[in-house]
Amino acid sequence: MGVNRRNFLQQAGLGLFTLGLGGVGQGIAILPVWKRYGQALAETTPRKLALLVGINNYPRTSPLTGCVTDVELQRELLIHRFGFNPKDILTLTDQQATREAIETAFVEHLVGQAQEGDVVVFHFSGYGSQVKVSDSAMGGESLMKSFVPVDETSLMKGKPVANDIVEKTLVLLARSLQTRKVSLVLDTSYLGVGQTLQGNLRVRSCPNPPAEQPSPEELAFQEKLLLRTQPSLAALTGKNRLKQVSGMVLSAAQDGQVATESNWSGFSAGLFTYALTQHLWQTLPASTVYFSLSRAAQTVERLTGEKQQPYLVGGIPSPLATYFLPPQSSQGADGAIIGIEDEGKTAEIHLAGLPVAVLEYYGINSYLTTDLEQRLQVRSRNGLTVKAKLVETNSLEEKLKVGQLVRESVRVIRRNPGLTVALDTSLQRIERVDATSAFANIPTVSAVVNAGEQVADCLFGTIEDPDSLRISKNPETMKDIPSGSYGLFSVGRVLIPNTIGVKNEAVKSAINRLVPKLKTLLAAKLWRLTVNEGSSHLGLEATLEVVDDKTEKLIRRTTLRTSVTPSAGMVKVGTEQEILPAVVVGQRIQYRLRNYRDRDLYIMLVGIDSGGNAVGLYSPETSSETDTSSLPKLKNTIVKAGETLITPAPSTSFNLIVPGPIGLAEIYIIGSRAPFTKTITALAKTPHPKGEGERIVDLMSPLDITQALLQDLHDASGVGSEILGSASDVYAFNVKAWASLSFVYQVI
Repeated sequence: MGVNRRNFLQQAGLGLFTLGLGGVGQGIAILPVWKRYGQALAETTPRKLALLVGINNYPRTSPLTGCVTDVELQRELLIHRFGFNPKDILTLTDQQATREAIETAFVEHLVGQAQEGDVVVFHFSGYGSQVKVSDSAMGGESLMKSFVPVDETSLMKGKPVANDIVEKTLVLLARSLQTRKVSLVLDTSYLGVGQTLQGNLRVRSCPNPPAEQPSPEELAFQEKLLLRTQPSLAALTGKNRLKQVSGMVLSAAQDGQVATESNWSGFSAGLFTYALTQHLWQTLPASTVYFSLSRAAQTVERLTGEKQQPYLVGGIPSPLATYFLPPQSSQGADGAIIGIEDEGKTAEIHLAGLPVAVLEYYGINSYLTTDLEQRLQVRSRNGLTVKAKLVETNSLEEKLKVGQLVRESVRVIRRNPGLTVALDTSLQRIERVDATSAFANIPTVSAVVNAGEQVADCLFGTIEDPDSLRISKNPETMKDIPSGSYGLFSVGRVLIPNTIGVKNEAVKSAINRLVPKLKTLLAAKLWRLTVNEGSSHLGLEATLEVVDDKTEKLIRRTTLRTSVTPSAGMVKVGTEQEILPAVVVGQRIQYRLRNYRDRDLYIMLVGIDSGGNAVGLYSPETSSETDTSSLPKLKNTIVKAGETLITPAPSTSFNLIVPGPIGLAEIYIIGSRAPFTKTITALAKTPHPKGEGERIVDLMSPLDITQALLQDLHDASGVGSEILGSASDVYAFNVKAWASLSFVYQVI
């Protein structure tokens, strides 16, 4: 539901008068709002109310690109997954989102209607900033976080002043609500970095310096709120004002960090908003907000490292469901039908339940299934939406309907997607020319773009200031890094380990040196295209355990869409300070695999360790010491139906010790209903370690092994020509044939 800007501005004083917040607006008839307020009081069942704000087009500051998409993501999620009535969701985007309109909408739509026990969601995507305010507790002035509306400035005595909504105002508005079930989702940041890009990501901190003071209108509105709420001084001073919200605040970044947004194929969105909403499409009703935030943090921190870490604050008891609501359906979904064409035979589908890495390469001819077992074949994609044609139904319902949930059945992806490399803004023009030419000769690279222009997989740039480069908290990794040397970074400009060269290295030499690392990055990209925790029909559960004096379960992943209910307690509950799981260098770890279905599963483990090396599970049939002149005989790792297996096996002499360095590790447990025949053959060609028993080894040819693995999954799926036609340049994976679970954790 949109809001008419003129009507809101005309009624701005009306909402405040009705709620006793001030003596403005007395000349306007109050009956319509009072009638609506009375109707809200008479409601017998809890309501679900949302106000969603997203601003891209700032008139005086560099525009953002993903904030309006964030509003779309939240709106579709709340309607189709959490049961919000579309009429109870108010959206303010771009020119609608003035300071006065946002504050009035909060008062009228949320404060004016929400009663005790109701659910309230407020979302803001846009620029954050800071404003100087008088602070008696600090003995002078201090900087207060603020949210920048589309009308960024107002005039005071003929001079422009900030028109921001300051944090204190937002806290007072939230405290004005009669319900404690309040969720504030803030995809913004406040640290002034003076730049619009961080690597290939766009920064949501306003590049302008902090304003000297808030606008008079903002201060007047705040005074009216103070009269109504009468909070304690402690609630409004210091750095922890958001903790005074009697609900939950989900923030995209911590203090001193920046929130970012990314371009993807056909759309842009906040890194945090997309990660959070995508997980919530898939989540089970029993999941807590800490679990949801932890899963979102894994996506964000894999790209941004310590530069953007989502966090949770507020006065909530623990554990609670995100938005104080369980999802309506006991099973997750990949999206929902939002439009119908062709007399009910073609559907427009919002498909934000898929991981964004998968959605970007989701191919034509992929199959989806509705909750009524109607089968749809994808015919086109535009950003977050696909159009799919009804091809088969096992239901009495032949026509599709808006609101039906959809789940993937067959995933079709390109065989050779290639890497897109972004060139950092630190590079000079001649360096860009040389880099573009050099990358053109590397088969694993499919495109080279300038940073910030479009989606990319990594960033090529220079080390300008080694002392300011945040590789990790480990000072050992900062030694001997020459200024001006070339290296590879994540799209959030986090240095990829072991990619820095020598000082005064030529661009072409640097890129040729990076060829093996580019192959590893492409292998990791292909692994991410297999992730299907939310859609697999196999019964696979995998737990990462730390083995010290006692065994501690650190992370548990399980397929969510099976007829068998996964075990309770799916993951170690995090805390406000511990969102991303961590293991310590030198600790021993193992994976506990459980097959809770009636069919044997073949297992493969691959991933990237914290040092940036590709690793995989190596399972020899016999000792590799007996015949070093030929390839060793490897075996498939099998988890029998209904049984549990630990890997590496405790019976072997090999212990999996976390080697370091400090950083992020990204591991994939992949299960199949058929043997990994081609993968085993490719893995046997890697230099093999001495000794008996399975172990985790470095993969010398990760791309070759990965392509063999994907071919094995394709063969196991048995997708016929009736789906693929004559296409030979794609893989097709059936959700009944494979499961791929991802583990992202910190090594500290």
